[in-house]
Amino acid sequence: MSALFFKRFLKRPFQVASIVPSSKALVERVASKMDFSKPRVIAEYGPGEGVHSREIARRMSADSHLLLFELDAAFSRALERQFAGDPRVHVIHGDAASLPYELKRRGIACCDYILSGIPFSILKIDKKRALLRKTYDALAPDGSFIIYQVTNELKQHATLFEHAESEYFLQNIPPMFITVFHKTPSPLSRERRTAQSKRFSRLAGVGADRSA
Repeated sequence: MSALFFKRFLKRPFQVASIVPSSKALVERVASKMDFSKPRVIAEYGPGEGVHSREIARRMSADSHLLLFELDAAFSRALERQFAGDPRVHVIHGDAASLPYELKRRGIACCDYILSGIPFSILKIDKKRALLRKTYDALAPDGSFIIYQVTNELKQHATLFEHAESEYFLQNIPPMFITVFHKTPSPLSRERRTAQSKRFSRLAGVGADRSA
């Protein structure tokens, strides 16, 4: 456990939620829920000191994007230092609710995956449901919202998602529920995803021309 993580937990125990960062086993299990075989747009709510972020960045392709939403100023600064040399990673010192705005201003249509370790159980019901709605709307067809939480109470609120899969993961202190909420494609979301795929292809082509 880093000194920074422990200090932030002591200062904001409900926001940080756990006294220790996620275990290597939990990080690997969560990352295994994502398909990195092609370019992806991934958002993470509450990355903390970045244990999941580092694993995602290690696995994702050169033309993928990772948006990190961190409210804690100290964690945010530490993340900016960690990923200063990685143009794929965007650190946003702000609320996860700003995800739609951040996607729009970067010209990104939607996310393939959204990961969250923030303690949803402490959020007021109206804020919780509003964030779930924004999360659902920001996901691509066949996109997934992946959470790791001490409790699994969010399942009763995340009714927007067509189905969910949960497991209780013991190789962490404390043990965590890992739940994957799946979004079923609609004709409109399918069009958005197709447009984003074409944009990725154009950007890749430009990069290839410049390096030639």
